[in-house]
Amino acid sequence: MKSITVGSLLLGMSLIAAGANAQTIGFSQIGSESGWRTSETESIKAEAKKRGIDLKFSDAQQKQENQIKAVRTFIAQGVDGILLAPVVETGWDQVLKEAKDAKIPVVLVDRGIKGDESLYLTKVSSDFVEEGRLAASWLAARTNGKCRVVELQGTVGSSAAIDRKKGFEDVVKLFPRMEIARSQSGDFTRSGGKEVMESFLKAEGGGKNICAMYAHNDDMALGAIQAIKEAGLKPGKDITVVSIDAVPDIFKAMADGDANATIELNPHLGGPSFDAIAAAKAGKEVPKWIKAQGPLYLPDTAAEEYKKRSAK
Repeated sequence: MKSITVGSLLLGMSLIAAGANAQTIGFSQIGSESGWRTSETESIKAEAKKRGIDLKFSDAQQKQENQIKAVRTFIAQGVDGILLAPVVETGWDQVLKEAKDAKIPVVLVDRGIKGDESLYLTKVSSDFVEEGRLAASWLAARTNGKCRVVELQGTVGSSAAIDRKKGFEDVVKLFPRMEIARSQSGDFTRSGGKEVMESFLKAEGGGKNICAMYAHNDDMALGAIQAIKEAGLKPGKDITVVSIDAVPDIFKAMADGDANATIELNPHLGGPSFDAIAAAKAGKEVPKWIKAQGPLYLPDTAAEEYKKRSAK
């Protein structure tokens, strides 16, 4: 008969304890509409693996009904917590109430919602309004407060699109010679940004009447850059380009002279999200908003940033 040592017994007991303590977390992601979104997903999955968390992942493909279904599935599975990146702001109260009744804490990641704040534990995100203000402030300084801007909005109804527009407008209103001439949703996609920018260029004298293009994310900006080039203009020179996210490709565009500024949206939201759930389980108080703010980047460091970020 095989002998059993004290060491092997203790090892077995520790493995059983680790298994018993392992958390199961559900993660309902919006989709993969942009490079930043893919980075966020990969980052959260990597953080879960590092912590030994069993992460149940669901891709909603930009549909709220898919997210609601996923959250209900997580509740039925009895998960320890839920991460939700809401595709739009409204329509969440019922399913979040179901999670609360099941005593499952919900953390909103990247985006917020409108509704009863008691139904979710916390929101882990940057300040989208502040991002819009920063973009407009930089543009105002660059153009001496005189600029005719076209705006590429994100997904209609999303907190990122609503707040980034509001923040940008807050600053533009302070400068009588600045105006947002046209504003339309490109749905946070590169193809959407290209298509909308093409229509803007046609409506604005082939682009000659446009001073700058502000995009709610880098992917739309990159699509718009392609449209500007195809119209025979030089992006970054003929039309100033400012956007948000700080994905690797926008740094390449800046290094090539095709873009002028980007504001970083931190994709590494898994750590603070998992920490918040653990704190709540331990009976600790968790703030309602955990901010993860990033800086504004300019072309002078773009080549270095691209090399660093594309190598990851």
